[in-house]
Amino acid sequence: MTYNPAPAEERVSLVVDSDVCIGIGRCEMLEPDAFSVSDEAIAQVDPATTFTRSRADEIVLECPSGAISILAGE
Repeated sequence: MTYNPAPAEERVSLVVDSDVCIGIGRCEMLEPDAFSVSDEAIAQVDPATTFTRSRADEIVLECPSGAISILAGE
């Protein structure tokens, strides 16, 4: 019998639409190492940070303004 480990979960990047963001900071509360809210009340995400697809989906759903999305092509 051959052992076949489960495939690693896909990792994706997130992007914030600054025209839609209302600066509530929910993303920063959920992932403080990846998100920050600027003095202008706009969330920013560290572009080097990746998330499991399931975690990214959770973060996208938690954004009250709908400003966070999974980077196109991922």
